[in-house]
Amino acid sequence: MPDQADPDAALMLRVKRGDRAAFAGLVEKYKQPLYNFIFRTLRDETEAEDVAQTVFLQVYKSRDRYQRTAKFSTWLFTIARNLCLNEIRRRSRHPAESLEESHAEHEDQPQRQYEDKKIFLPTETALHRELARKIEEALAELPENQRTAILLCRQDELSYEEIAKVLDCSLSATKSLIHRGRETLKEKLKPYLQSGNWKP
Repeated sequence: MPDQADPDAALMLRVKRGDRAAFAGLVEKYKQPLYNFIFRTLRDETEAEDVAQTVFLQVYKSRDRYQRTAKFSTWLFTIARNLCLNEIRRRSRHPAESLEESHAEHEDQPQRQYEDKKIFLPTETALHRELARKIEEALAELPENQRTAILLCRQDELSYEEIAKVLDCSLSATKSLIHRGRETLKEKLKPYLQSGNWKP
């Protein structure tokens, strides 16, 4: 049963009736978490921006067919995951081209900083960024399903049941993916965290 109290689904129904302000509200709410999810999946800023725009474009184009059968956020991240998988498949067909694009993109530009409401001292900031980089590297090495499950688990909007819908697998399989992903991350990060170079 869909959550009848989902305010975002109510906004999407207004979009379906032609309310552009409602659509702008959804874009404003989800543009950053959506971008973060896509970037951490594709590891490319330009591609992440393009895919995020494509997600919102698909949402708007599909407004007439929208049915309140699931939470809006579940539907949104399902679209995002499918588009990310399409991009990963495209890269696998053209690996040399994708590597060149990624290298050129990251050679001249600093990695985008994500919104973080915590305040750190200068030395803490440098260490925090270094840890964040190690976490991103470890995430990138996870199998796609595990990585996606972990990334979606970071989204406050999504429950395990909703993550299962995005991944199109059972609830128990989703919990297993998240557990295995977390355990793998712990193992990958353990040497770094135990080295004394970083303090929480």
